[in-house]
Amino acid sequence: MADADWLRERIRDVPDFPSPGILFRDLTPLLGDAEAFRFAVNAIADAFEGHRIDKVVGIEARGFILAAPVAYRLDAGFVPVRKSGKLPWRSESEEYALEYGADRLELHADAVAAGEKVLIVDDVIATGGTARATARLVERLGAKVVGLGFLVELTFLAGREKLDGYDVMSLVAYP
Repeated sequence: MADADWLRERIRDVPDFPSPGILFRDLTPLLGDAEAFRFAVNAIADAFEGHRIDKVVGIEARGFILAAPVAYRLDAGFVPVRKSGKLPWRSESEEYALEYGADRLELHADAVAAGEKVLIVDDVIATGGTARATARLVERLGAKVVGLGFLVELTFLAGREKLDGYDVMSLVAYP
């Protein structure tokens, strides 16, 4: 895979957002840079190109921004995973832990089919809870998760550990 370290220059650090003590990694400058956005989409797609992906699942909401063009590049369908109550039809749901409490993700019951090969894409992997919940949803419907791709990885939060056994890639890692 091509060196993605230069993308770091297009990620803005925002201190104390959304709360004091948090250093938020703002991806909007990167997304607004055509060269950087194209590079990120292509790098994630290239990492999984040989897997013959059927569906790319994007995690709400910023994951949609990357997952849809990755799906297009891989000639695959795009599937959104949404927060509870946002999908209009019959869905499967999965609860995951937050630092203080829990939340729930949902996937349409017919979004992926048994035996399909699925790539999960999100903007950031932090604690790994949403990615792990998404993988469980996909697998519950009988599809196979062939990998997970992220633009940014916050390695100090050890989210990759929750995805042990999966092919996980990220473009930019922050220790």
